[in-house]
Amino acid sequence: MEHRRPLIAGNWKMNLNLERALKLAGEIKEGLSDDIEVAIFPPFPFLFEVKRVISGSPIKLGAQNIYHEDEGAFTGEVSPIMIKDICEYVILGHSERRLYFKEDDNMVNRKVRKALEHGIKPILCVGERLEDRKEGRAFEVIKSQLEGSLRDIDASITIAYEPVWAIGTGVPARGEDALEAIKFIREVLGRDVRVLYGGSVNKDNIAQFVRYEEIDGALVGGASLRSEEFLGIVRRTAEVKGF
Repeated sequence: MEHRRPLIAGNWKMNLNLERALKLAGEIKEGLSDDIEVAIFPPFPFLFEVKRVISGSPIKLGAQNIYHEDEGAFTGEVSPIMIKDICEYVILGHSERRLYFKEDDNMVNRKVRKALEHGIKPILCVGERLEDRKEGRAFEVIKSQLEGSLRDIDASITIAYEPVWAIGTGVPARGEDALEAIKFIREVLGRDVRVLYGGSVNKDNIAQFVRYEEIDGALVGGASLRSEEFLGIVRRTAEVKGF
């Protein structure tokens, strides 16, 4: 099923300068040889130039965020109409947006709606904090985020399960833990959607996640900033998934 095609998505976050971003994009383009979907998410200022570099390749381009209005007096924000002719994807509801910028499920819901309205494919992030897990509330938190962020939305969008305690810590979830959470996500949604794992993914541990049929790929953070590491994740995923 095309909507379940494995996807490796590289979130560059607030890193690199233009020269390094273009070099990274070029290295990924040059080294890409596997038939799974690959997307990269550079910072906003680099989108046009990165798009030029990856032109002619199957690499998809995405934005790290959008605002939930088309235009207006919202200094510093970027609207979906500004990126819809550049980007195929957008990351929404990332834990860093929820934590540092106080985005709640209602705001994420509005952003998802806007992305879909303008033909941009959202990757919706959900995941629990360490204290939620310790208190036995992980599934409660995940369900609340899913239901709030996707309120009155029927479209089948890509979900990224990112346990907050595993993001940028170097300590990923165990494959079995990720599988349990992703099975629960599928149960809550009740439809066949693509679900990724994210949180300290690298080329050495990716197989423990994508070996499961229910896990369709990964949203990669720090490892996506090194071309050989990122390409290693792509190659290993393609191998495990039989592509």
